[in-house]
Amino acid sequence: MTALPPFHLAFPVHDLDAARAFYGGLLGCPEGRSAAEWIDFDFFGHQIVAHLDPAGPPRRAHNPVDGHDVPVPHFGAVLPMADWRALADRLAGAVDFVIEPTVRFEGLPGEQATMFFLDPSGNALEIKAMADPARLFARQ
Repeated sequence: MTALPPFHLAFPVHDLDAARAFYGGLLGCPEGRSAAEWIDFDFFGHQIVAHLDPAGPPRRAHNPVDGHDVPVPHFGAVLPMADWRALADRLAGAVDFVIEPTVRFEGLPGEQATMFFLDPSGNALEIKAMADPARLFARQ
């Protein structure tokens, strides 16, 4: 598999200081450029940009996936399993999980460890790790 180019995602936050503490401090994402209304972060090799929007909490919806109510919209990253476990351990007690760290689709081609949590502005994140990373897009 060839290296993928980084993606870019801009998303709303109600407080840039809280976003800086969450993404930079808790998640360990290095900060890039910033201005009074936005902050760039290196999100596991991808560029995400927190844009100030004091009035706009994200809309809330959920879809059923493998017995869980998955928040929509959400974004995240696919990490190596050891990195996923280390992050899950670091987040335990520091965030309220929407979906606790768990393994889903066990024994199937898409078997994955996953966890969902919210940032301080209510944006939903999913961090996952594949049992077999080559099967990220495998059909069940």
